[in-house]
Amino acid sequence: RPDHSTRRNHPDGARRQARQATARRIESTQTVTEDPRDSGQPQIDGLDIHFIHVRSKNPHAMPLILTHGWPGSIVEFLKLIGPLTDPVSFGGDAADSFDVVIPSLPGFGFSQKPAETGWSVSRIASAWVELMKRLGYTRWAAQGGDWGGVVTTALGAVQPEGLVGIHLNTPFAFPARIPDTLSPEQRHAVETLALYNGDLGGSSHLQGTKPQTVGIALADSPAGQAAWIYEKFQSKTDNHGLAEEALSTDDMLDTISLYWFTNSAASSGRIYWENRSGTFAGPKLTLPVAVTVFPKDIPLLPRSWIDDTYSNLIHYGEADKGGHFAALEQPEILVGEIRTGLRALRS
Repeated sequence: RPDHSTRRNHPDGARRQARQATARRIESTQTVTEDPRDSGQPQIDGLDIHFIHVRSKNPHAMPLILTHGWPGSIVEFLKLIGPLTDPVSFGGDAADSFDVVIPSLPGFGFSQKPAETGWSVSRIASAWVELMKRLGYTRWAAQGGDWGGVVTTALGAVQPEGLVGIHLNTPFAFPARIPDTLSPEQRHAVETLALYNGDLGGSSHLQGTKPQTVGIALADSPAGQAAWIYEKFQSKTDNHGLAEEALSTDDMLDTISLYWFTNSAASSGRIYWENRSGTFAGPKLTLPVAVTVFPKDIPLLPRSWIDDTYSNLIHYGEADKGGHFAALEQPEILVGEIRTGLRALRS
């Protein structure tokens, strides 16, 4: 007679439990109003784009589109939805309410995988403009970090009608040419950029040159997929050697599981290949920009270069803790910085 008490410890049972738990946590946040414009998977520029849309009860809420990066997903913003849409319930002010739109990047999560090349960050930014237009928003802001910061910066560069300003937790503000004489903060920025492109740059190089090759390998091994993502959580968060010191196991497994269950290792990695000519010397922006830097981010930019790049810097904040994955690692700090950084744009 089989011992059913041990079934939950069987690998197949563990996978089922992990898949079910992940689905429950994600589904529990996908609350949208009954407005017919709130379809969660429209086709934009020939691609089905998945997004979460949560409207605040405050009719004066500011619409905000939040964009994740790699190896991120909609999962990293789940803890921000409540405080941003209903600040009063989280000890905040109703005047800081947002309607939030959280899309999955093309080839990531539940969005469709592109079957053609050409999905640059500029094209993604254009798709986000169309998404906000279809949702009926005529005045809105954008936020992002990592690749989400690249897309948000691209939005800021084109300044589409309706975009009033942006918030970045990954500023792209290196000078096009590094000066010969550097301050200590600027030298640290150059050193962290060298670390990013060197010892920590393996995944960027592989996905920027052979995303299909490494993607097939990752799609064949859940352990490989987990290690590929875990290494980023370990190396780019504010910890003393273990990612678990900065992120909960559930949050990491939710992220890893979403990549595994949607078989998106290769399709998500292609964002590096599509944009392989990009650098951390982003365009100079003139629209209102709010920036928050986290002390363990890599690379870590100095205030001086941020001032030089964003001529209309309406807010600059330095968090006292946190690393590259701000939304996942320090959601409360990021919420506060988004509220403060974009408050001036509400008038």
